[in-house]
Amino acid sequence: MHELLTYTDSDFSDLSSLMQELSGSIVFTRESLERMLADPNSHLYVIREEGRIVACASLCIFHQPFSTDATIESLVVSSKMRGKGMGRKLMEHLIDEAARMNVDCIHLTSNPKREAANALYQKMGFEKKETNCYMMKLG
Repeated sequence: MHELLTYTDSDFSDLSSLMQELSGSIVFTRESLERMLADPNSHLYVIREEGRIVACASLCIFHQPFSTDATIESLVVSSKMRGKGMGRKLMEHLIDEAARMNVDCIHLTSNPKREAANALYQKMGFEKKETNCYMMKLG
């Protein structure tokens, strides 16, 4: 597992496939990937098997007036590779990285339909937060 700092055409193709497995409504472009890789507060970690990216997750750091927090986003394991503990390995790595970066609290959201993912997060100590989640699309 490593942080992706640059990418090849093959890497982009692998990530594009993973994003479609995460949600068919995601629009994943080279520009969005390059923007993320250029942001010092965004970190994309990948797992490779036989040279191909088969799992990924991002750790995004943000600062508030009272704490430094992080969100875990876009954690997805290829459907062909599920059940091998890769999701847990990614989560453990992200938690370790957040601790190394002096993060106070990690947030994540997950679609309730992703039952295995939600069970994993709870087993790892994440607590379900009762809150309203709002979104506003711009542009």
